[in-house]
Amino acid sequence: MLVVKLGGAAGIDFQPLVADVASLIHSGEKVVLVHGGSAAADELSHKLGYPPQHFFSPSGVKSRYTDKKTLEIMLMACAGQLNKLLVAALQAQGVNAVGLTGLDGQLITAKRKKAVRAQKDGRVIVIRDDYSGQIEHINSGLIQLLLQADYVPVISSFALSEEGEALNVDADRVAAQVAVAIKADALVLLTNVPGLLQNPADHSTLIDRIAESALASYEDVAQGKMKKKLLAAKEAVAGGISQVIIADARKKLPVSQALAQEGTVITP
Repeated sequence: MLVVKLGGAAGIDFQPLVADVASLIHSGEKVVLVHGGSAAADELSHKLGYPPQHFFSPSGVKSRYTDKKTLEIMLMACAGQLNKLLVAALQAQGVNAVGLTGLDGQLITAKRKKAVRAQKDGRVIVIRDDYSGQIEHINSGLIQLLLQADYVPVISSFALSEEGEALNVDADRVAAQVAVAIKADALVLLTNVPGLLQNPADHSTLIDRIAESALASYEDVAQGKMKKKLLAAKEAVAGGISQVIIADARKKLPVSQALAQEGTVITP
């Protein structure tokens, strides 16, 4: 049982991933695919004349500002276009994939962050119209039902609030919580770099192995969205996942090479 998260950053071609995942599935592996979509959402936002906005939390974590209109754009770009392109590509490889968001069948429920603290011009402000959420529950029964029927779930990272609102939730943390919920053997977080780098400008500085107990010491090394990947890895390992691999999505066999320990491997 394997959970794979495909990053949504620019420069990632998902065709090699799809071919690799299909090969693993045809050999008997059970796979759940979770995806982001930041580049697709950014592109559509610019086309619609509503450029994306981001903010940093007081701890330095970068997040997308998700007001109502941004949420609608993200649903179009990620849950609509990108999700269905991934499903179609898997179907072309003989994999019976099913595209879902966390809204479908209450797959992911979350609590809306009604007051988000952010840094702006050297001071902390509070954002109150953000439609992002903190994951509370994964409907593992629905995922298991699909897997047992030989379907491959392809999950776009949106959640349902208690009030029935669509919420944006972080795809890395969705993947981590899905992995814990279905008791996966491993979690692979694919991105557009080889893994966690000591120097982001130098790919030869890859940090290849980290014990969970040492993760805190790498928080200052992680830059940008890599901080959330480390947080997701921590949550997954704490939840019983035996290994989390942060690896390069741009390789020919990205998942297989990650499982061969190419990347940053985080273990208990």
